[in-house]
Amino acid sequence: MDGVLDVLHAAVTSPWFYVALFAVATIDGFFPVVPSESMVITGGVYAASGEPDLALVIVLAALGAFAGDHISYLVGRGSGGRLLARARPGSRRDKALAWSRRVMDERGGLILVVARYVPGGRTAVTLTMGAVGYRLRSFSLFAAVAAVSWAVYGGLLGFVGGKAFEHDPVKGVALGIGLALTLTVVVESVRFVRGRSRRRAERSAAAAGDEHGRHGRHGRRGEGAEVGEIGVVDGAAALGVAEGAGTGSERGAADAL
Repeated sequence: MDGVLDVLHAAVTSPWFYVALFAVATIDGFFPVVPSESMVITGGVYAASGEPDLALVIVLAALGAFAGDHISYLVGRGSGGRLLARARPGSRRDKALAWSRRVMDERGGLILVVARYVPGGRTAVTLTMGAVGYRLRSFSLFAAVAAVSWAVYGGLLGFVGGKAFEHDPVKGVALGIGLALTLTVVVESVRFVRGRSRRRAERSAAAAGDEHGRHGRHGRRGEGAEVGEIGVVDGAAALGVAEGAGTGSERGAADAL
């Protein structure tokens, strides 16, 4: 065990750790299978003992996240034209694209910041924002807010764990990652409950439209309820609430939409 700790200490306190941290945070932006958050937390834990430097850990993690988000955005933008060309007017994909574009225009910045803390969700959101043509200037602004807040959160979380277990960094890392997982579970639980309530409301609205149609007032279902239901289902997938959405490729963008 002591040998493993010595290797871990040597790796985290090496100057090459900064390079690896930036690279991993960048890759995680468009290929969300690398442990960027765990790496930031680990850097924060060891920073409590003096090395690495906490400020550098936060800065490089934020820069890497910012760069990775932009790569994902550009992949989405590059595939967006082809997605639009394949979307037949009135089709589910066409409605999903329209719904996603409208939602992103209204509150895309908030969605981007929140998605930074949802595993896999950040990639689905950045791909979608690129595909629907979200303004690059606005995207960069909110991506910067998301990256900095995420890096500060991860670095300080690890630092707190490192201070609590200054002579046992493994426990410090475990505490930091445990707190991060707890926050993720809370966020996902709230999102699940809200999504279920929203779907229930949509079903109620659709049922009301059916009842209205059966009474023959207009002889058809309410168009707004139908479009709303399709938009919520397909748009939710576009925003990455389906697990595993977004692979950092054109296929990922197409699946998300």
